[in-house]
Amino acid sequence: MFLDLSLFLKGLIIGFSIAAPVGPIGVLCIRRTLAEGRISGFVSGMGAATADAMYGCIAGFGVTVISNLLIGQQFWLRLMGGIFLFVLGVKTFLSKPAEAASKTTGKGLAGAYASTLFFTLTNPITILAFAAIFAGLGLGNTRGDYTTGLLLVSGVFLGSAFWWLFLSTGVGLFRTWFNGPRLRWVNRFSGVIIAGFGFLAFLSLLQP
Repeated sequence: MFLDLSLFLKGLIIGFSIAAPVGPIGVLCIRRTLAEGRISGFVSGMGAATADAMYGCIAGFGVTVISNLLIGQQFWLRLMGGIFLFVLGVKTFLSKPAEAASKTTGKGLAGAYASTLFFTLTNPITILAFAAIFAGLGLGNTRGDYTTGLLLVSGVFLGSAFWWLFLSTGVGLFRTWFNGPRLRWVNRFSGVIIAGFGFLAFLSLLQP
């Protein structure tokens, strides 16, 4: 029982620590929280949390065929991710506060979830991070042990989800202050940063 709880807590820490660094998903979550509300920001984060759980599952269960395939195709995955980020950044930069605020339910939330899920899955570096962390903590050999694997993956998912809940809730406290011109500048600033991450993804393709 103690071992099970320990594994679950390690998964929580891993999921939280991988989600916490502010990258393009974090910027996107902050922007959507300010423009569309806490639910939109949290749902965006949950797309990333789902992808983290999927990659954690691959690393935790030692599914080397899938991991090798993803790593082997990382050029095309990075290319797709870079294009997606660049287009999303331009769209965010040009969006008006009134238009962004209307996308808060239904299709808007589904799109928010799908976009972050897609981008996180097109980043094969994530699975390398999970594999390295699992190996460093002695958790990389769960092959055949489904209880251990499920505990780890559940912890990773909940740890990542907790971070996105914390971020969207915290940023949401300042939402009323960001209206009109201020929100327009948030869109422009976020758009530049997100497009910049896309540009960096393109540059990474030039490295051997």
